[in-house]
Amino acid sequence: MLLRLVTLAALFGLLFGFDEGVIAGAMHLIEGSFTVSPGDKGFMAAAVPLGAVAGAILAAMWSDRFGRRLVLVLCAALFGVGALASAIAPSMGLLTIARLLLGIAIGASALAAPQYLAELAPPRVRGAVVSAFQLMITIGILVAYLSDLLLEPLGDWRLMLGLGAIPAMIAFLGVLRAPESPRWLVLMGRKKDAVAVLQQLEPDRTNAELQSTVQEIHAAGRQQGAEPGLAALFSPAVRPALFFAVTLFVLQQLSGINAVIYYAPSIMASAGFDGAQAQLLATVGIGAMNVAMTVVAMLLVDRLGRRPLLIFGFLGAALSLALIAVAVSSDGAGAAIAAFVGLLLYISFFAVSLGPLPWLYMSELFPVRLRSRGMAVASVANWSSNFLVVFLFPVIVSVAGMSATFGLFAISCAVGLVFSIRLALETKGRSLEEIEDGFAPAGAVA
Repeated sequence: MLLRLVTLAALFGLLFGFDEGVIAGAMHLIEGSFTVSPGDKGFMAAAVPLGAVAGAILAAMWSDRFGRRLVLVLCAALFGVGALASAIAPSMGLLTIARLLLGIAIGASALAAPQYLAELAPPRVRGAVVSAFQLMITIGILVAYLSDLLLEPLGDWRLMLGLGAIPAMIAFLGVLRAPESPRWLVLMGRKKDAVAVLQQLEPDRTNAELQSTVQEIHAAGRQQGAEPGLAALFSPAVRPALFFAVTLFVLQQLSGINAVIYYAPSIMASAGFDGAQAQLLATVGIGAMNVAMTVVAMLLVDRLGRRPLLIFGFLGAALSLALIAVAVSSDGAGAAIAAFVGLLLYISFFAVSLGPLPWLYMSELFPVRLRSRGMAVASVANWSSNFLVVFLFPVIVSVAGMSATFGLFAISCAVGLVFSIRLALETKGRSLEEIEDGFAPAGAVA
């Protein structure tokens, strides 16, 4: 049961990754169909993170009121509508609106799916289970890059974008049959239903153990009293966790990951790769490395812990981005190879650390009655930073050049390294209620 639900929830990660990554190979074909300025190009690509800001807010409003499952049902439907609308868009403006709809679905599911997974998973495997969402994001990006590579000779960008409707339909049908989060059921007073779901998830536990878990969840919710408002996030007990989650997401985006995901072929061109097929093939290699190293992250996150991986990730990313900055400022085959190696190393460090850990921390740190709101604020910070990076990347590159742009990304990761050394927290192996009771950072972060 747990495996089936993890697969289903993680499918939203695949939709997330596909709809983000597919634009990389379609962009130059879209430019052949419509008149596109650098600003138009940046805004059309950035429509997804802009829509995701609204999606995160809507998910926070509805997740506690209507349940995690219903939010995911609506997300699946919106993924399908957005993909089909992108495929038939007759103008750049309508294509941007369709991408905005996809962004709303991505933002809402990026909050609801990790929350759903974190509230389903036993503590001993929660890190790997929530990281499954990040793994499926990387698989979705790789699938998008592969479809771009195969369809690019046909020049059919509409088919590229429309393919996202297929996994959306699968997710919609699957989530209709899925159970609700047991923790949400307890908050709604449906303890018997919560026990039944927990029994399916952990059949080796006795009924007494399951009842004890339900009582623990109920006690944690009761201790927080009435439904808290947004201001409760800034209380002394919760504010440190909010600061940590928001800052970590901003630093994740300032590492430049979505500039690489959205504009990988353009970066390959700047590095010296000639021809659309060569650029897309190199891009597929980056996508494959992203998937492989995310699997490594799933194997390590519950063994080594969150803090060591975060420090390791920022250090490696800073060095890799510095290598790229130097390489793209040079000419020749050697510089192209160095830039490609730097991108592979950067993606590796990101996938094993900076990619999954902010989502995991976000799903762990906030008290149960504030989890949706806390995750929403962190998600808004994530998507706002994402929007700025994706929108401004082509503009900054046109003004300062590719080398200087990657130098800025490297500096951001150096800041992230200092941040993680000073403030990174360890939450592995603890139940969400134990974290809430004070084990995790809330009292330790200034």
